[in-house]
Amino acid sequence: MSTNLTCIGERARKEPELVFTSLYHHVTDIDNLRACYEALNGGKAVGVDGVTKKEYGRNLEENLQELSKRLKGMGYKPQPKQRSYVPKPGSVKGSPLGISCFEDKLVEKAVKRVLEPIYEVAFEAGSYGYRPGHSQHGCLDKLGCTIQQKKVSYVVEADIRGFFDSVNHEWMLKFLRHRIGDPRIIRLISRMLKGGIMEDCLVKASDVGTSQGSVLSPLLSNIYLHYVLDLWFRMVIRKQCRGEVYYFRFADDFLACFRFKMDAEHFMRKLATRLEKFGLELAKEKTQCIEFGRFARGNARRCGKKPKEFTFLGFTHYCGKTKKGYFKVKRRTSRKKAL
Repeated sequence: MSTNLTCIGERARKEPELVFTSLYHHVTDIDNLRACYEALNGGKAVGVDGVTKKEYGRNLEENLQELSKRLKGMGYKPQPKQRSYVPKPGSVKGSPLGISCFEDKLVEKAVKRVLEPIYEVAFEAGSYGYRPGHSQHGCLDKLGCTIQQKKVSYVVEADIRGFFDSVNHEWMLKFLRHRIGDPRIIRLISRMLKGGIMEDCLVKASDVGTSQGSVLSPLLSNIYLHYVLDLWFRMVIRKQCRGEVYYFRFADDFLACFRFKMDAEHFMRKLATRLEKFGLELAKEKTQCIEFGRFARGNARRCGKKPKEFTFLGFTHYCGKTKKGYFKVKRRTSRKKAL
């Protein structure tokens, strides 16, 4: 990352309320665009224009100069994304992806390089998905240690229905304006969001959604849920709870751990309303509050029942024991993932 972009992150860390009013010149910078070209994977699927990284690079400097000129003049308009599907357990059609054209990937990468340092210092510790230095395994390890070492007796497992297809563009731009005061950045991202999807040779525009599969989408989704869920949990839910509470999110997959059942049930009652406010829907059939922790196994057996399990990040978590008989969170690959 260039020195200038590193300085952005330092300012964001030192001044958490600062609104950045001059960022767009970093996006149009030739050196930044060239670095983005080098960083992009040339083996990825191509967009609607069929142009590959190799083809774009044959006249790289000329192409970058022309792209920078269009960006500076606000004449750049992203092309529709190519709709494709990847296999998904339990779905016949699969999970939808939106594949950007290579030049659009360049611009998405350039915007991401500018915005990421600002938000990385602001994101909550419980947010793990698609962040530098964070991983799925790190999230799972922290979750297991928390349940084993802290006073956790209940887990709320929740699911957002079709999150990436439901992101409200107006709310997305409002959230961005909390830290981004450069109207050219906001305008560019608005164009990206409204670029449309091409499927079966037809272009469909939409006022909602951020295409899963684009370079910028993971960061935008993290920003959206940072305001919708992460801050709300810390500033509202945590303060209303009587006992210990913990929260983990990886992209749109999240859960919360509680000491007391009444706190967990309170969170569940408030969750659907909170999501609906921002255009999201809680999949109630996939949302549950279960007893889970060091006492769950014994309590269930005294009632003649099996201890309950929950699934998170493709793994089924269950209450187990170490060889010495101590409580341990164990996990196995979810049956859905194994199919």
